[in-house]
Amino acid sequence: MVHRHLNQESVIQFGGHWCYQSQKYEQSHCEDPRRWYLIDVTCKGNKQSPINIVTKNVVYDKNLKPLSFEGYDVKGSSKWNIENNGHTVKVTFSTSPKIGGGGLGRKYKAIEFHLHWGVQGVQQYLPGSEHSIDGEKQAMELHIVHIREDVSDITEAKKSADGVAVLAFFIKVEEENKNYASLINELDNIKYKGQKAQMQPLPLSSLLPPEEDLESYYRYEGSLTTPDCHEGVIWTVFEKPIELSMSQISQFSTVYFDGKNSTTYMAENFRPVQFLNERKVYWSSASILLPTTKVLMMVLILTYILSSLFQ
Repeated sequence: MVHRHLNQESVIQFGGHWCYQSQKYEQSHCEDPRRWYLIDVTCKGNKQSPINIVTKNVVYDKNLKPLSFEGYDVKGSSKWNIENNGHTVKVTFSTSPKIGGGGLGRKYKAIEFHLHWGVQGVQQYLPGSEHSIDGEKQAMELHIVHIREDVSDITEAKKSADGVAVLAFFIKVEEENKNYASLINELDNIKYKGQKAQMQPLPLSSLLPPEEDLESYYRYEGSLTTPDCHEGVIWTVFEKPIELSMSQISQFSTVYFDGKNSTTYMAENFRPVQFLNERKVYWSSASILLPTTKVLMMVLILTYILSSLFQ
């Protein structure tokens, strides 16, 4: 039996469909992340995402200048489509904001964004970001998917080695973020798999940290984090997180993985980290001088204190 998934990040699958570990209770026959390679062998490739970024091993790259964001601060005229595709909450754009610079080599246009999140535990919220830094995960992760500006869709983009570029943002528990209110309000309208709604467009930049905080990021070559696990994705993982409140974050777990009879809330919809293998992770850091400067200042102050003591 062939299951067809209409989501762009998956392919026609034979004999089974993919799911997250947290879906196994309801869909016992689905293939969990450890078995995604049975659906697409690429999922066992050696350039898979997400990864754990070990900061002491990153390579500083002076070419990783700040990215340029075109149309990110513009509110488009036509509505955004928001849907529950059975794996995540996905928002598709009508206009195409673009990114360039930042060592990318070409411009990329944004086609959609989606999120990954965790679950409310007994005592605390269990984090659900896909990437981690030095083993530490955050509550959620936002992925803005871009394709080369000269191609028409993601299928076309996958034909070239640098066809897809994803911007990843951690989301951490802080104060309420008013800019997310309209998006979170729509979750009521897409409770079940396959449900779609439309929402007023927002400037994409309103959902992100201020642009001046986006100069520090990690860059590596990876894959899509859902089957078909296509490799050839340029990842940019920003250091500065987006902030949402605990109640805003927990709203995402009020939608369901499945259709109307579903009893499993959509939660823990993340892929576990993959091996880095031979890859390198590059670091833009605009703030690379800061630690050194701080150390130098400390040495000078200590020298001054010590010299004044012994006068």
